[in-house]
Amino acid sequence: MSSTSVPLHISISEKLRHQIEVGDYLPGEKLPSEHQLMKTFSVSRITVRRAVANLVNQGLVKSQQGRGVFVTPRQKVAYSLSSPLIFLEQDLTRKGIQFTFENLTFRKVCPAKHIQTSLQLIGKPTVYLQKKLLRMDGAVGAVDVSYIVLELGQELGAQLKGQMTFPTLEAHGIVIEQIDAVIECTHADYEMSGYLEVPLGQPLIVNRYTTFTTGQRPILYGETISRADRFCYSLSIEKEGPLTH
Repeated sequence: MSSTSVPLHISISEKLRHQIEVGDYLPGEKLPSEHQLMKTFSVSRITVRRAVANLVNQGLVKSQQGRGVFVTPRQKVAYSLSSPLIFLEQDLTRKGIQFTFENLTFRKVCPAKHIQTSLQLIGKPTVYLQKKLLRMDGAVGAVDVSYIVLELGQELGAQLKGQMTFPTLEAHGIVIEQIDAVIECTHADYEMSGYLEVPLGQPLIVNRYTTFTTGQRPILYGETISRADRFCYSLSIEKEGPLTH
């Protein structure tokens, strides 16, 4: 694609994005006013507004009514997928990151077929669906969508609405012995774009996991859907012995 085919507002927003990334504009710093940007780039007000909107949609800046447009702090949080298991809230707290969550829903549902298979359900199964909005240092980072087997949802519903799932289970004597997980890319649908404050269709990271208690009994299927610019996963791998050929 030639440079002449790039829309003017995209060209301007890309220049501003580069300036943010190299530190010309620091987190919390105010961008030039609309009038200043119009003068700098010799463009109309509507072009400047579209360029700034591009940056807002990318999560690079936030517009504050009556004050201007400010660069968004861009700390990325890494959750360590370590063994033995260290749960998310515990891992972030020890890193000095303030972790909070909001319970979005907790209700009975009949899950999709692949979830029924993961939880080894038969007949006309009912489970509890819970959605939680996760924040790190006040910024929205992820949505956790979990399906918990009926008996545990009924027994621990009140606690699950106010506490994270894994610590709640273990606090009530339900041992988590294994978690099988797959991490891949997905895209923001209408619901996730609203929760995570990103444009429709933006790439997101999804961690799909099945949780087992003693006797290899599955008790929970979940998906943690996160913004890649604010949340990621880390892993340390140790070789147990000499390599053989």
